[in-house]
Amino acid sequence: MVDIIHRVGMRSAALDDVYAALTTIDGLSGWWTTDTTGDPDVGGLLAFRFPQGGFDMVVLESEPGRKVVWEVVDGPEEWIGTTVRWELRQDGEYVIVLFAHEGWREPVEFMSHCSTKWATFLVSLKQLVETGAGAPAPDDLAISDWH
Repeated sequence: MVDIIHRVGMRSAALDDVYAALTTIDGLSGWWTTDTTGDPDVGGLLAFRFPQGGFDMVVLESEPGRKVVWEVVDGPEEWIGTTVRWELRQDGEYVIVLFAHEGWREPVEFMSHCSTKWATFLVSLKQLVETGAGAPAPDDLAISDWH
């Protein structure tokens, strides 16, 4: 199995603000996709919809200011059964986010696309936390013919 991993720092951010952006419908809608619904509590189901399709994820873990973990239960075949992990820590004036989309069965071309898209959405999360405005879908950065 292979994983997508990224690291991003948010300057002059509060851990609580980053955590809220990952654990509330308003927060998730502000950086990933405006069409976000569901229950962000542990055991809840989150639905993320994009013009190209969507994903359903169950919230497995949620530790305030530290960690959020989701399991993909519906969406593209390559995503089902994978987990999305967010680990947070304060490092001086930065909140560091260690991101992982874990458990891909093989490193296919779609994984490369998703890695780049995750990077653009992590920048959107950074923008939301630092400036108050992210770039969620449908206004996100198109990176290829797959969007």
